[in-house]
Amino acid sequence: MRLFGLFKGRKDKQTTTADATPAQEREDRAALDSGLARTRSRMGGGLRALFGGRALDDDLLEQIEEELLLADVGVDVTQVITDTLRREAKGAKTPAEVRRVLRSTLIDLLAPREPEAVEPPPGHPWVMLVVGVNGSGKTTTIGKLAQKLQAEGHSVLLAAGDTFRAAAIEQLQQWGERTGAPVIAQRSGADSAAVIHDALAHARARGVEVVLADTAGRLHTQSNLMDELRKVRRVIGRFDETAPHETLLVLDGSSGQNALVQARQFGEAVNVTGLALTKLDGTAKGGVAFAIVRETGLPIRFVGVGEKPEDLRPFDAGEFVDALLGDQGQADA
Repeated sequence: MRLFGLFKGRKDKQTTTADATPAQEREDRAALDSGLARTRSRMGGGLRALFGGRALDDDLLEQIEEELLLADVGVDVTQVITDTLRREAKGAKTPAEVRRVLRSTLIDLLAPREPEAVEPPPGHPWVMLVVGVNGSGKTTTIGKLAQKLQAEGHSVLLAAGDTFRAAAIEQLQQWGERTGAPVIAQRSGADSAAVIHDALAHARARGVEVVLADTAGRLHTQSNLMDELRKVRRVIGRFDETAPHETLLVLDGSSGQNALVQARQFGEAVNVTGLALTKLDGTAKGGVAFAIVRETGLPIRFVGVGEKPEDLRPFDAGEFVDALLGDQGQADA
């Protein structure tokens, strides 16, 4: 099911409920371009020189390497990119050929090892467990996903499993009111696993299609909260052995290499199956997406490039790379 096509961009006509108009596609592209403007600017000087026809010599490669590192692309990925340019782009006869080499390389670096999709049994909801540290945008991401799914005609239920912060419960209830999605919640400090179990039972009894479950933000050093997260997964698994069908790790893109550290830590603690990279509009460190996929092999499901619900976008590697390269890169898409 893969969340009804929300994991695919609008270009994949078979997984969307309605085709986008050319005007919508232009608007979507403009939003993504705007959201990645700071990262594009950080990566830009050396690439603009390269696209402008400057000879790919050692000095230009060094400049490109420095800019990629400043955009938090990461040492390993930067090495792959510069090695590929050195090997393949030096033989290119035109700037357009160089752009094609770079674009293809960047898209390939974002190709994940896609986890096998698992379907819920008949009568059970599809369950997404959302995890991450405080401030990453977990609850907001859940609300935006609920709004998208409700708009597509799917029934959604929200589980307020972040019982550690009273404000998180209130925030999720506000999203429930905004989207019309019911919210299952208990008092602050209640057992998170019990709240989510109640939500699953409620959804099954009422034929709700999707449960989006919030969890408390935590760091790897907070062993009690990490143990609680493992307990939540066990309880979900007892309710439905195929669930959760997605464990989405929400990462703040502006945290750069810290996001990579979080991806590594959560991957060790729970079976993360997908990523959402948020707040990319406020940072020049969006290149960390390459480092995260390279190290974890996990797919990026969504990127957040603004405050509006539509600014949480299904991730498409080609669109993401084109937005980073700018108009020069788009010419050869």
